[in-house]
Amino acid sequence: MLRLEGLRAGYGPIEALRGLDLEVQQGELVCLLGANGAGKSSTLRTISGLLRPRAGRIVFDGAEIQGRDPSDVLRAGIAHCPEGRRVFPYLTVRENLAMGAYVRRDGAAIAADLERVYAHFPILADRRRQAAGTLSGGEQQMLAIGRALMARPRLILFDEPSLGLAPTVVETTFEIIADIRRDGTTVLMVEQNARLALRMADRGYVMESGRIVLSGAARNLLADDHVRAAYLGG
Repeated sequence: MLRLEGLRAGYGPIEALRGLDLEVQQGELVCLLGANGAGKSSTLRTISGLLRPRAGRIVFDGAEIQGRDPSDVLRAGIAHCPEGRRVFPYLTVRENLAMGAYVRRDGAAIAADLERVYAHFPILADRRRQAAGTLSGGEQQMLAIGRALMARPRLILFDEPSLGLAPTVVETTFEIIADIRRDGTTVLMVEQNARLALRMADRGYVMESGRIVLSGAARNLLADDHVRAAYLGG
């Protein structure tokens, strides 16, 4: 479904991605691991069009999408759930969810999807008129996920979904992501909790200094000595 070939991108003189190669098959949950500054978030930002690549190709469902505007990438079927939730704090919960569907024009289907999101996240239904900035961190994460689902994506990019959340909320968040994948949506996830991410993933990639240095089945990475020492606490 998604293929990155020789992808290079950066910020001014700093090169964040240095010839990145990566694949995600339809229906998979793939996790991207690495230390802070390895280029994980830059990878997702480049895929979604927020960061323009300097070289290389991004192929989604057979079509090249590198360099496209974020709205075009969203229309193609890729939604980005960013690090730190990035909800619109002064808009209501319902208005935030509506923003997730801003590239769509199928009003009846949007209304049906909104009800599905409310059914999946009852707390959002209860607080639909509440300003998003007044929600707890876990509720904002649910809102960010619901907003991404409103685009009806075929691939969702999750960037550190557990960041800043209480342990019990982290478990709930990962259960939601697993449900999304079981419902047929492909997932590429950057996550600091490597153990939890690998336990639910099909495959994983390890990044260092803007490059992939290790990849394989998630169960094999869980048993890999380098991964265990660097990311799993021994």
